[in-house]
Amino acid sequence: MADPRPLDPVRSIKTKLGLLVAVSVVAAGLLVALGSASGVPWWLTLPVSVALALGLTQLLAAGMTAPLRQMTDAAGAMSRGDYSVRVHTLATDEVGRLAAAFNAMAADLSDLDRERRDLVATVSHELRTPLTAMTALLENLADGVVPADAEQLGRALAQAERLRDLVADLLELSRLEAGVAALDVRDVELAALVAAATEEVRAAGRTVEYDARVPAALDVRADPARLRQVLVNVLDNAGRHAPARTAVRIDAGEDDRGWWLEVADAGPGVAPEQRERVFERFGTDAAGGGTGVGLAIARWAAQLHGGTLRFLDPVPGEPGARLRLALPAIPPSPRGEKRGDEQRRQEKPVAMTQTPPPPSPPPPSAPTGGVSGGPTDLVRRRWPERPGLPGPRVVLGAALVGLLAGATLLDTWPGLAWALVLWAAGAAALVTARHRRDPFTLLCSVLAALLVLPLVLLDTTPVIGLCVLAAAAVFLVGTARGRSVPGFVLSWAAWPLSALRGLPWLGRSVRISGSSSVAPAVVRTIAWSVLGIAVFGLLFASADALFASWVDAVVPDLTFGSAVLRGFIAAGVGGLTLAGAYAALNPPRVETERTEAPALRNRFEWLAPVLLVDAVFVAFLAAQATAAFGGHAYLERTTGVTYADYVHQGFGQLTVATGLTLVVVAVAARYAGRSPADRRWLRASLGLLCLLTLVVVASALYRMHVYQEAYGFTRLRLVVDVFEGWLGVVVILVMVCGLLGRGTWIPRLGLVTGAVALLGLAAINPDAWVAEQNIDRFEASGRLDLTYLGALSADAAPVIVDRLPEEAAVCVLADLPDEQLSAAIREDLWSWNLGRQRAEASVDALDPARVDGQGCGNLVESYARDR
Repeated sequence: MADPRPLDPVRSIKTKLGLLVAVSVVAAGLLVALGSASGVPWWLTLPVSVALALGLTQLLAAGMTAPLRQMTDAAGAMSRGDYSVRVHTLATDEVGRLAAAFNAMAADLSDLDRERRDLVATVSHELRTPLTAMTALLENLADGVVPADAEQLGRALAQAERLRDLVADLLELSRLEAGVAALDVRDVELAALVAAATEEVRAAGRTVEYDARVPAALDVRADPARLRQVLVNVLDNAGRHAPARTAVRIDAGEDDRGWWLEVADAGPGVAPEQRERVFERFGTDAAGGGTGVGLAIARWAAQLHGGTLRFLDPVPGEPGARLRLALPAIPPSPRGEKRGDEQRRQEKPVAMTQTPPPPSPPPPSAPTGGVSGGPTDLVRRRWPERPGLPGPRVVLGAALVGLLAGATLLDTWPGLAWALVLWAAGAAALVTARHRRDPFTLLCSVLAALLVLPLVLLDTTPVIGLCVLAAAAVFLVGTARGRSVPGFVLSWAAWPLSALRGLPWLGRSVRISGSSSVAPAVVRTIAWSVLGIAVFGLLFASADALFASWVDAVVPDLTFGSAVLRGFIAAGVGGLTLAGAYAALNPPRVETERTEAPALRNRFEWLAPVLLVDAVFVAFLAAQATAAFGGHAYLERTTGVTYADYVHQGFGQLTVATGLTLVVVAVAARYAGRSPADRRWLRASLGLLCLLTLVVVASALYRMHVYQEAYGFTRLRLVVDVFEGWLGVVVILVMVCGLLGRGTWIPRLGLVTGAVALLGLAAINPDAWVAEQNIDRFEASGRLDLTYLGALSADAAPVIVDRLPEEAAVCVLADLPDEQLSAAIREDLWSWNLGRQRAEASVDALDPARVDGQGCGNLVESYARDR
């Protein structure tokens, strides 16, 4: 039985759609108004409102489309020969009525298929008996076991005649049921027709008497051939079951509805529960010499006349069976086969015409229920949903992460709370991930957890942002098990797209109705738990000052505006967590079966461009060597720029050239020939290109080092240094994997080494390292940009205090306490961060009164000049 849906009582699908749109729009509008009144930023209000509207749409529309999905699946099952599936719905609209009609059709097809199988089995059984007997007799005759006299040949002829009669009856029944037997209606003298039918039955060897009491003046309108067929079958059936030398009585008459004819015998009779079964094919006992389809033919002929044929209760005190034929005074028009079709549909008979075999099931790559090539088909092929996905516990985990975020992230700096929320979100997605035991998934999960760690250790916001983005990217690739660059991109796209793909799953997961749902128990548990914590927490807080201080540090300050904002934060973070959890629980197929690209026919088509690129690299490195050996004077004389400007202006281009080299290697390796000679040329040309690229990487890093020595170190220059170094590592990996023939390893190795490089960048504490290097340069050159040092994060504060004179340190860190080390942040547990804590200890040791604002200005200018 289907669970009730909110809109099931509505009888019009148009009204349902109107209510759906109205509820979604009103809910989203109210949420936007509430967020605006409470000061929630638009970039948080908009997605939460859209998510709420989508959630309400899914909840209310679940019952509208569920019957259609069930019918699609049922139609696919029926195309494979399974007629047992049914659509379960309580809807009363057009879709519900369509589902009811579909169920009726499925039931009819199920009965038709069952009766067809029964018919084939029964006909096979009936044909096998005379065939077996005749085959045995003929074998005996052929082997000389029995003489070929008249008696034995007569027995063989009797079996052949039985087969003939059975086949003739089946063909006749087939024509009747197919509706191709039209009536030739004319005036018929019933008494004469009964007499002729009686003589025909007697000629078949029946040993009973037929007592016909048909009025001589009774003329009827009927098809004489069909009516005689009915009478012969009915009288023959009565003669076979009546005891020998008894009488079969035949009565006839007229009434206000037409005319009737009754046949009564003194046989064993027919039990009431068997009276309908005997009209089925082979429903009677054919052992007495019949074919078992005579009464079925008789009933169908009667129905063609618009009448009935049925058994009645015998006359009280008399044994036997009583069969009554009732026909209208005026049969249907000569197009009576139409009425026969209608009756067949009402009584669900089985047509004797050949039933076409069920179509073969569709191939796995072409799921039923969608238009091939359409968006739905693409989603189903690339992102199918496995049956039996866990739902409530995943939703509950995402909700708890959202509650943690709402309670801790408001008015907090990146620190402990942010890391806890991200770790909790990753854990909620990993514990139910489909591939959570895969080594690559576990490796990516560990790297993602480590990339979140800088939130607690560092205060350098740009580096923290890079680490968090990299953590999400690595985790998504790991849960989807991507192996190629396109697979990585699809893995990342799966996170936002899962907010739409997972809506049906979410609708099934949050249902609180149904006997198997645990949602009510979960809701009750949470409600009682919150109530218990609130009551006893308030009591103990009022009784103990220390416990009250702990509560104040953990429990957020709630006002109406802050409560609304926390609610939006909880909904946003919980929704993002839920989308990521669904992408991990049911990851899309991000990788396709890789097919080899057609190799270029001519070797020079790919080899010539690669060798020309090698030549360009050689010419560039020759220019580099000339500049290095010629010295600064030669460079200024030939180019007109200083050496520092010369090395700076080419760094970006060299980085791009390194990246493009990887593209050249990938394209050449894909389209090169497959012969051993082509492979040797490929390894030689691409190996030379990779070696030259490594020299370019070294040149780029040297250029950046020279430029930093001339103009100072910055955070951005350090990041691009690390990026260029990582590109060099990728080039080395390309060379090694190419020699080993393991090119499919390169994307994953590049991803892992990139994450490790970013972890290494965070480990050296970038801002502290930049401050250290600039102070070392100051000690060597006498120049230092105090303004830039003051723009660094709190991570640089300990180095600045330790390495610079106190007056310079006070000037550099003058604005740091107000922005990053305020009392509110220091006292906030959720904003705790090791970098800010260390900076706090260093800044507290300074004496701000040692220098004023004017003195700081003069000091900055003096440090900027050569000293």
